[in-house]
Amino acid sequence: MAQGSALDTATAAQSSTTTLSHKLKVVFVRLGVLPFLLLIAIVVFTAISDNFLSGRNLLNVVRQSSYLMLVAVGQMFALLTGGFDLSVGTIVALTSVVGATAMAAAFSMMPDAVWLAITLGVIAGIAAGLFIGAINGFGVAVFGVSPFMMTLGMSSVGFGVALYMTGGTPVYGMPQEFGNVFGFGTVFGVPAPIFVALLVIAGAYVLVNRTRLGRYFYAVGGNVKAASLSGISTRLTLFLAYLICGGIAAISGMLLTARLDSGEANIGSAMPLESIAACVIAGVSLRGGVGRLENVVLGALFIGLVQNGMNLARIESYLQTVVIGALLIIAVVADQMRLRMSASLQG
Repeated sequence: MAQGSALDTATAAQSSTTTLSHKLKVVFVRLGVLPFLLLIAIVVFTAISDNFLSGRNLLNVVRQSSYLMLVAVGQMFALLTGGFDLSVGTIVALTSVVGATAMAAAFSMMPDAVWLAITLGVIAGIAAGLFIGAINGFGVAVFGVSPFMMTLGMSSVGFGVALYMTGGTPVYGMPQEFGNVFGFGTVFGVPAPIFVALLVIAGAYVLVNRTRLGRYFYAVGGNVKAASLSGISTRLTLFLAYLICGGIAAISGMLLTARLDSGEANIGSAMPLESIAACVIAGVSLRGGVGRLENVVLGALFIGLVQNGMNLARIESYLQTVVIGALLIIAVVADQMRLRMSASLQG
């Protein structure tokens, strides 16, 4: 009798453990590694610094993260189609240089037409980013060049052009209003970079989740042959993915230019790693066809939180790069684990 009772207790405990393990697997498959990493980061950095969760610091984190959010959202389009864009950092830098140069030239010729000069500079900068994105898309979609080689090559070309244009020195001479409004200004009480980022994110959300083109990105990344047989223009879809990526990265570049109040050829060097890390941590698959935009925004915010927390902890910038790289590796490993767990749950 006692043996039977003990056996029943052991069986119930084993069943409870199995049920808990199954629930944790389901949660991990659905949510990914991001919620767990966010929780760990908040607990650790709150223990390190009392200022970490202050309203002022959190607003600063969101403002600083808005530039990466934009680049990560653009990167997501490339990743959804099964590729990635290593030239986003160069796009940010080239946009900054071209936009600042055009704006300064227009302002020197038309000192009274401040907003016309700003408009021309912004258009020139974003056009430069779209041009790089178009070349990437054309190479990948039409000639079938590997996204790795195509975007890596354009990264080198764009960086060389930016350095040639500036000689390695910052570009000054832009209207002061540009930095005052788009770098340090507010819109309805919201810092301008955050406001612009929210507008772009809202537009990208509608594009991805409410349009036929958005479904095409997932279809091409999931199975390009099946998408082609379904009547989807896979070449156009791939081209548009890299064009959109370039355009959104260019917007981030102009916002950074306003924040710095100068055109810089050396900004954005960490953007490729950080944007891919933000996407992969958020559950966007490197194989394509899987990913949610709202999670990517949280992934970029997580990167910003980690960087801010390390700054408060006075960790050197060189070691911060090590941490971001380690997070990317963890996210890729977690992505592999999710695939295996998902297959085991379905089986």
